[in-house]
Amino acid sequence: MGRKVWRAVVAGGAAAVVTGVAAVPAGAAEGGASFTRVQVNGGKPIVIGVSEVAVPASFRMTTTRTWKGPMVFLYRGSTDDRLWHAIETSDCNEAGPGVCDFDEKMYFDPSEWDMRNSDAGAWKVAAEVSFGGGRGDTDAKGLTAHVKRASRLRVNAAPEPVATGGTITVTGKVTRANWETKKYASYGGRLVSLQFKPSGATSYTTVKKVRANGSGGLRTTVKASRTGAWRWVYYGNSTTGPSTSAADNVVVR
Repeated sequence: MGRKVWRAVVAGGAAAVVTGVAAVPAGAAEGGASFTRVQVNGGKPIVIGVSEVAVPASFRMTTTRTWKGPMVFLYRGSTDDRLWHAIETSDCNEAGPGVCDFDEKMYFDPSEWDMRNSDAGAWKVAAEVSFGGGRGDTDAKGLTAHVKRASRLRVNAAPEPVATGGTITVTGKVTRANWETKKYASYGGRLVSLQFKPSGATSYTTVKKVRANGSGGLRTTVKASRTGAWRWVYYGNSTTGPSTSAADNVVVR
């Protein structure tokens, strides 16, 4: 993909640039280290808007060699094809002889680095470390991380106030992050839930589902029966994260 070079930073200020590690096929390893307890974002999808996102990760590394720059990362195809920007790795939290636990942060920032919309979807997870003499160990971990474009929703319910039995018109718009333009754009055709919470209640109930028009616009009408808050909820898909609008309260008299 012609990605930018990864920057791995070890806590304490010691930089560990790993571009000298020879590329190995996904699933292969040169040996010398093992990686276990690998987690990325607690197993949840990574949802990215148009500004920087810091994603937590963690892993355990076992090795008897002198090492630098251990990290876990996302890749597609081969381990050279990575989703990038920067990684910060903690100091070794020693768990035994030759055993270190690490906390990590992966940074993704479409506002500063090139990202394609096609980058949304499933990515694999691998771990690597470099040793002396340009050698290293890279292991595919058999895990999948789902990277998604963030969505947003707007809502407006009117008129305010409204007479009992009157008609409330609820409008809104659904948009989605475009990583290539670095802006949110209309996301047409989405099926979005309209939800209502009566005044004094603690939870929302879905009233109906509405499909957005080609420009992402939402519009529907409901009968006014009780004072309460209206909102839109979109549950996302394989490449797009979920979103919930702010609530718009309407007084029914």
